[in-house]
Amino acid sequence: MIGLNFDPSHLIWMGGDPIVTLRTLGSAIYHVHAKDTRIERGIVESQGVLDTKNIDEFSTRSWNYVALGHGHEVGWWKEFFSVLSMVGYDGSVSLEMEDLTMNTLTALRKSTHVLKEALPKDFDEKRYVTSY
Repeated sequence: MIGLNFDPSHLIWMGGDPIVTLRTLGSAIYHVHAKDTRIERGIVESQGVLDTKNIDEFSTRSWNYVALGHGHEVGWWKEFFSVLSMVGYDGSVSLEMEDLTMNTLTALRKSTHVLKEALPKDFDEKRYVTSY
């Protein structure tokens, strides 16, 4: 049996649609990353999305990995996780952080806030304590 790790950030920078892809792959998904990408306006128009600069050259790259909510609004993430649930995924979601535009702890806090808002679960603050 083969299953895949679904990372929406890679589809985003390549011009794909992660939500449509979720519907297509469905039961083949065995693991999910919560990772966002921002297409950088003013750069992508001249360089395209296949920009191969190193990640540390984020100020001149046409796309960058960013904290959740800094590439796509929380509404997009709500739809993403809702569709993920619709295709039968009930596993873990791993927050992967490669946002170099802010302090790592800040990026994690912002991303965690988006996850709590977007995941189709009710988080009891006493039970789910986020530590940094």
